[in-house]
Amino acid sequence: MSGTVDGSGTAALRASRMETARPRPQLLRASFRGIDGDWGFGFDDDDRGLVDGWADGRALPRTITVPFPPESVDSGINDTGYHPIVWYRRELAAADLTAAGHVAGNRLLVHFGAVDHQARVWVDGQEVGRHTGGHTPFTVDVTDALDGDSDTHALVVRAEDDPHDIAQPRGKQDWRESPHSIWYHRTTGIWQPVWLESVRPQHVTALWWTSDQSVGTVTVEIELSRRAEAAIRVVVAHGDRILGSTRTVVNDTTATVTLPLAGQGNGQEFERLLWSPASPTLLDAWVHVDVDGVEQDVVASYLGLRSVRCTDGAFLLNERPLVLRSVLSQGYWPDSHLAAPSGDALRREAELIGELGFNAVRVHQKVEDDRFLYWADRLGLLVWGEMPATYAFDNRSVRRTIAEWGEAVLRDRSHPSIVTWVPLNESWGVQHIAARPDQRAFAEALYQLTRALDPTRPVISNDGWELGTSDLWTLHDYEPDGDVLRRRYAVDDDALRTYIAGIGPAGRRIRLPGTVDDGQPIMLTEFGGVAWAADESPADSWGYSEAVGPADYAERVTAILTAVQASTRGHRGRPDGLAGWCWTQLTDTMQERNGLLTERREPKLPLGRLRALISGDERTAAGVVAGG
Repeated sequence: MSGTVDGSGTAALRASRMETARPRPQLLRASFRGIDGDWGFGFDDDDRGLVDGWADGRALPRTITVPFPPESVDSGINDTGYHPIVWYRRELAAADLTAAGHVAGNRLLVHFGAVDHQARVWVDGQEVGRHTGGHTPFTVDVTDALDGDSDTHALVVRAEDDPHDIAQPRGKQDWRESPHSIWYHRTTGIWQPVWLESVRPQHVTALWWTSDQSVGTVTVEIELSRRAEAAIRVVVAHGDRILGSTRTVVNDTTATVTLPLAGQGNGQEFERLLWSPASPTLLDAWVHVDVDGVEQDVVASYLGLRSVRCTDGAFLLNERPLVLRSVLSQGYWPDSHLAAPSGDALRREAELIGELGFNAVRVHQKVEDDRFLYWADRLGLLVWGEMPATYAFDNRSVRRTIAEWGEAVLRDRSHPSIVTWVPLNESWGVQHIAARPDQRAFAEALYQLTRALDPTRPVISNDGWELGTSDLWTLHDYEPDGDVLRRRYAVDDDALRTYIAGIGPAGRRIRLPGTVDDGQPIMLTEFGGVAWAADESPADSWGYSEAVGPADYAERVTAILTAVQASTRGHRGRPDGLAGWCWTQLTDTMQERNGLLTERREPKLPLGRLRALISGDERTAAGVVAGG
């Protein structure tokens, strides 16, 4: 591999080939220092920390392992009670700054992957930043707060997460003290990686990629830290071959650069570089920023050339119909909760989903760790991006959802794996959308906001039922009888469209009055939910239907999956029907025992048999029941 493909004269950092995934994987620098691990920690149930001077950097009474939430076993705290305010402290030693490449004249940045829900940050007693939103990243520049007389610096974080506040986006985090029904333990404070970077004053703060297959170009939107005349050079390569390179001069904090890619103008060959589940080709890219001929910044990135759109009842990837075989994932682990046990665990999760025969995953009620999205990009796994819900509708919930969802879309819109946005689910937070114009207006606004931030992907306005303006019609149906499902969905397109114009299986309208059916694809985006506790389970474990043993479990899963498979486009050559589906769910999660895998990620049936069922191999799948 050439060491100069980025044109810098030094070995290129290749973002598409990081065997240890980093946070923010599409904007990488050589200056990186992870600071997860042991931090000082304290509960502040009486809200005395500010008055008692905890922000000054004094020692805290306990130790926590970051980035695991204090409710989890892996954090070392393992306390699931109500604790609305928590504090963290970590010393930044000279070795940390050196490892981050920090030198005089640079700016030292501290990046937080996610802190739930409100965060304040101090360094050496000086407040350096605040952020609201428990699922999205933020960055603080700590340079001016560093005490120059000290070899170590105290980094302090205060996180406030009111467990009773149902107007904040919380997803599946329970507001009750103990988990009930479909909700799980809360996630308080830091729950995604924290790291340092040292950068020049003029540097790239964000970038986003789009591509246009029809003309063979890619476009990158770049944000810079300050307004100054700068030369920006962008290089895109596949392997050692440079596909495009361009240089432009800007005098602004933003720049938009479009590059024609070599060979992509040939209509007979352009598909060889396209990204898809069958061929997840990633292109490496580098962005250089020079001021007065001196390099100020170079970042490594990657992108995938692919398009997504919906038309004539079909979901199109790269202008070809694709049936989505999705699985619902809660992104939850028994010992680390919403935080992944490790970066390797995120990789294995993506691999397992593919090994099971799925080509897509819907990460439910969670803005997933972007290291998972990196592996989805690498492995060719399609992802539905979804917003964690509030459970109240008021001015607070509207403002918070709009702000945090906007941050989530901007964080992830360059990932080729993400093919659909889901801002709302099952009318959570807008429970009276069918009767209240304000709630319907909010859902419509979220749809339009999402399309404004990212016009390149379809948006499901309210997954499951009571859909307003939407690029797909989606419904949830936990009917356990395969014969009923076959009669309901294995019908011609006219009958299916008549069905979605009425009352759905959950007793709610699938489409709100006044919506227009322009031939949007129809998908069954939650179904299955068959419970069987293959291992020790809580006394209150449950599913949408329950099996009594492995043979019964196999029979039920087979009946439901084969019925829905028969209802999809392309099944035995059928030209219409469902454009995709999403099985509930990937793993057992706390009291929910309806996973295909246990919570320890062990298959409940032989992996090959599950794969045959999910991929639609009817002959092999028939052996699932026969084999028990």
